[in-house]
Amino acid sequence: MNETIAKSPRGSFPKNPEFNKKILVVDDELAMLKTLRFNLERSGYTVVTATDGRRAVTLAQRERPDLVVLDVMLPLLDGIEVCKEIRKFSAVPIIMLTAKDQEIDKVLAFELGADDYVTKPFALHEFLARVKVRLRRPATPSADEHEEAITIGGIVLDPSRQQLVVRGEEVSLAPKEFALLRVLMENQGRIVTRQTLLDKVWGYDFDGEQQTVSVHVRWLREKIEVDSARPRHILTVRSRGYMFKA
Repeated sequence: MNETIAKSPRGSFPKNPEFNKKILVVDDELAMLKTLRFNLERSGYTVVTATDGRRAVTLAQRERPDLVVLDVMLPLLDGIEVCKEIRKFSAVPIIMLTAKDQEIDKVLAFELGADDYVTKPFALHEFLARVKVRLRRPATPSADEHEEAITIGGIVLDPSRQQLVVRGEEVSLAPKEFALLRVLMENQGRIVTRQTLLDKVWGYDFDGEQQTVSVHVRWLREKIEVDSARPRHILTVRSRGYMFKA
């Protein structure tokens, strides 16, 4: 089964206008695919499915889904690569599914633009709740074309252009890095907790995975600090969080 564009049978599950969205589900485990499709359709969504990574990218381009549910372990092209490819042409929300539970996998998924990460096995009611949240929340914050740049100590962050200039040189940032730096710079001189950063940047309570923030802060320091081992801008406040200083 390479592809299925499935809709609920007439009279079976009435569609809720609030949930009348298209979801691409990608998983090579047919039992899991069938379960997710059934429960999503029951909630009123239109479901498109794929069982390999290459087909997933093709469907994401052709069908323009409102949400992508993407397994990490896939044939032909793994979920991380699929996420990377989709981010080249779309900001659609992406929920990653995996049986793996290593921190590095989660960090990598978020770095490449995933919006949520669910480890198998999971409760269906929790999964459906996450789907609902992602469909209600924009994939990325909208930028006002007239929004002013934030300038602190030789670092210029321009939200309207999604551009960072450090001491006169443009620096490339991944989406989560940009969002993280923006929150820190907007709160210059104030302590921002790791949980606050998770809520604002990743958009939900990512309980028990605060190491994700630490890894992204380390990457940011490598890009904006003169000496990342002795940072002067992004400071760690022990047991509390981080503070951005000029």
